[in-house]
Amino acid sequence: MPTRLSGIDAAFLHLETRTVHMHVASAIILDPSTAPRGTLHVEELKEHIGSRLHLAPMFRRRLQPVPLRLSNPVWIDDPEFDLDHHVHRVVLPAPGGMDDLAELMDDFMSRPLDRDRPLWEVWLIEGLGDGRVALCTKSHHAVVDGVSGVELLAAILETTPEPEPPPPGGDREPEEAPSGTRLLLDAGRHLASRPWKALGVARQLTESATGLLWLNRQGVDLPPPPFTAPVTVFNGAIGPRRRVAFARVSLDEVKDVKNTFDTTVNDVLLAGVAGALRAYLHEHDEPVDSPLVAMVPISTHVDSTGGGNQVSAMLVGLPTHLDDPLERLRAVSESTASAKQQHGALGAETIQQVAELAPAGVFSLAARLYTRARAADRHRPIWNLVVSNVPGPRVGLYCAGARLEEIYPIGPVHETSGLNVTLFSYGSTVHVGLNADADMVPDVGVIGQRIQGSVAELVQRLSR
Repeated sequence: MPTRLSGIDAAFLHLETRTVHMHVASAIILDPSTAPRGTLHVEELKEHIGSRLHLAPMFRRRLQPVPLRLSNPVWIDDPEFDLDHHVHRVVLPAPGGMDDLAELMDDFMSRPLDRDRPLWEVWLIEGLGDGRVALCTKSHHAVVDGVSGVELLAAILETTPEPEPPPPGGDREPEEAPSGTRLLLDAGRHLASRPWKALGVARQLTESATGLLWLNRQGVDLPPPPFTAPVTVFNGAIGPRRRVAFARVSLDEVKDVKNTFDTTVNDVLLAGVAGALRAYLHEHDEPVDSPLVAMVPISTHVDSTGGGNQVSAMLVGLPTHLDDPLERLRAVSESTASAKQQHGALGAETIQQVAELAPAGVFSLAARLYTRARAADRHRPIWNLVVSNVPGPRVGLYCAGARLEEIYPIGPVHETSGLNVTLFSYGSTVHVGLNADADMVPDVGVIGQRIQGSVAELVQRLSR
């Protein structure tokens, strides 16, 4: 049965322009020596993915527009699905290090996905040092968020090196595509329900405003509102090219800092990012006399089935104006606490409810006009950057028997905000993936190094 895109899924689709690529990705480092044959070839990878693809049905679905754009597109089974269009192979030039992989990811992130097919790709990258290989995955943000993206990867990852027999259900025939008449009728029913939904959203917004006023009367220091962030070197209208970098920090050390200073893992990582950006801006002769503003996505997942985006967000002040690492950590902790209070007052589902009311197609036209006019250069940024932290498994994972050693998440950049920092914990390590506009932040790897150094400064305070 075709599934209509939710308002927020459609928003990610409509936000995409010639310079804004709304896909999320990951670089997964594998050791194939644990695989049954001691290697991992692309044909073996295709067989492995193909035998488990039914566990992630969104991987077999493509977009179907609704006639006259009366409603959001729907997901339908692709009757011409071909795994060869989605799984590819490339070999890095010798000696093949992580810098070479990051350079390959630059191009990977700079190219949009083909909307005529299911919106995902997997590339097997051979030629890394020590015989290792990498899987570079890419999925459109209209399909997955940080949580469901992990769940989709779970379809091809296992907890033992011995590949288990493919689970049943892989022989299902694709459903017949709906007719234009049926899509129009469904769109009509959806439009007819919109006034009632608008009343519900208006009620929710009124309750949210009341909650915020109450917090203000209680003296709660609310987080910075949108469009109040200072302009930095990584803010403005973005181009189509990307720069990717990787970094790592010890999760055990982060937890030691968290426990010692009574904060959270997320607070420690945000403080690490704040310290890194302070150092980076100082090195580029940029002012550091006011806090930056980070947009921090929040998962609202209740049901883990079906994929799609179930996310909200909060704005958090990053105290880049503070020189002392511990002062930055305390300031971040206070900022996240007030942001959570504001988020609770707004309601976790407010963003999704408002997005449902956006007219289909109008959002897309507005995004294209905004990009073409380079309007992001003419006002203060909504926020300075996106920082996303996704908790991952502590147990070891395998793909077709190859042991997963590292996994670096890569999130998209948007107009006004040319830097994305995404963190994913796996085992005892927090893996940091950085994605940036290539013209704004050509040396994004420096920020990754500064994050490592900033967290190390906090760890050093443990012995004082």
